[in-house]
Amino acid sequence: MKKIAIYPGTFDPFTNGHLDLVLRSLRMFDEVIVAAAPSPKKQPLFTIEERIVMIKKSLKGIARVRVEIFEGLLVNYVIKKKGNAIVRGLRAVSDFEYELQMALMNRRLNPKIETVFMMPNEEYTFLTATIVKEISSLGGSVNQLVPPPVEKELKKRFRS
Repeated sequence: MKKIAIYPGTFDPFTNGHLDLVLRSLRMFDEVIVAAAPSPKKQPLFTIEERIVMIKKSLKGIARVRVEIFEGLLVNYVIKKKGNAIVRGLRAVSDFEYELQMALMNRRLNPKIETVFMMPNEEYTFLTATIVKEISSLGGSVNQLVPPPVEKELKKRFRS
């Protein structure tokens, strides 16, 4: 049976920490679906379509990865995609409480779907999309924090 993981998030923008988790997830799963959520409540910097393009460009040439938009209940999306697991990143202890609550609720909604917590490489434990946006908006370099296609779009966005 094929092992499919769903890696959900807003990815506004997609960072090297996200990329790191995708690549390491591929060691455990046959396929990883990066599932980007529109999340209008968060007032994203980039539209969902722009985020999808940036993620696809960032993952270009990496086999066994798909990038899709997802809306609605995550467990329903996982079932629809014949997924086995949800991948979630934990950067610090502060992430754990929220992620644990979500994992337990997802388990209650569908006990067949596992949540796999992964820690990013140490160099990305401080990294958040919010920090990336702030640095970029103030003219700072984010070239070691995001893939090149994302850096290019951030520069364009904050130049205007």
